[in-house]
Amino acid sequence: MIPQHICPVANFNKILGGKWKLIIINTLRNKGEIRFGKLAFFIPAISRKVLSAHLKELERDGLVIRTQHAEIPPRVEYALTEVSKNLCSASLLEILCCPWLNEEKKI
Repeated sequence: MIPQHICPVANFNKILGGKWKLIIINTLRNKGEIRFGKLAFFIPAISRKVLSAHLKELERDGLVIRTQHAEIPPRVEYALTEVSKNLCSASLLEILCCPWLNEEKKI
């Protein structure tokens, strides 16, 4: 196993790996600050349990801000931090979403 301090890809994969984290970040990038239910609506294939777990991990890693408003009923909104906005501005998500990746490959 390669130590994480030697391979930045391993650290990247630890923080943003998995099926849903980049999709969650991309949705927050496109929709801005958004409530949990709306986020679940925009990513219908993800279960609420998995979405909740990934949001907690992204918040712990400093990529998502969770804002709880003192209202009844309670209102919680999620948004990107400056760190994750900088990640988005690095064009990584644009590269991942480029038309070439969406074309059917004939190998």
